[in-house]
Amino acid sequence: MPKRPERRAHNLFEAAAVYVAAHAEDDQDRIEEAAGWVSPEALSFGVSELACRAVLALARERDESPRTVARDLLGLPVA
Repeated sequence: MPKRPERRAHNLFEAAAVYVAAHAEDDQDRIEEAAGWVSPEALSFGVSELACRAVLALARERDESPRTVARDLLGLPVA
């Protein structure tokens, strides 16, 4: 009997990366796939961690504060 391929476990950071990238590319199938890899709570934590790291990286690149970058990305006025 042929062996079924083992399903690989995904960690929350991998799920978050795929989920966010799929949202950016408007790929609903991939969004749903990544959302099923981990619990909703774990995905939320992973997305939050990814957002923090992205804002910090962009702030360093722009030589601006994380607050300024975050507000700019969301289209909010500078506080």
